[in-house]
Amino acid sequence: MTTKKNAHSSIDEFKWFIKRHPKLISEVRNEEKSWQEVYENWVLLGEDDAIWKPYKDQVETKETASGENGKNDFISKMVMAFRKMDADQMNEQMNKMSQSISSLQSLLNQFSSGGAKQGNHQSGQQPPFSFRKD
Repeated sequence: MTTKKNAHSSIDEFKWFIKRHPKLISEVRNEEKSWQEVYENWVLLGEDDAIWKPYKDQVETKETASGENGKNDFISKMVMAFRKMDADQMNEQMNKMSQSISSLQSLLNQFSSGGAKQGNHQSGQQPPFSFRKD
């Protein structure tokens, strides 16, 4: 089931990539390239490769000149992170984390209750070290 989700998210990411590179669409429609070739290059080379620079949208290049690309880049990364997120895996990780915290709390409680019992045993005796204020 997760492979279907991964494949679906990969296709969605590719569609989003194509929307940001409209010149690729025109090349495929003019039969200069095939969708298979573009997709394979995208998977192998990644989005940030120099091969994609000539295909970027003109609007995006204006944004880089105006300095707004940093904001848009952060937002796009956040959107991509949310798309890649699998709710089942997140739930599983949260459960594991909760169990780990519970185990750590019970361990700390055992040590703190053990220390309190020792303190009660020695309440009639003086502490082994005497500390004085200077």
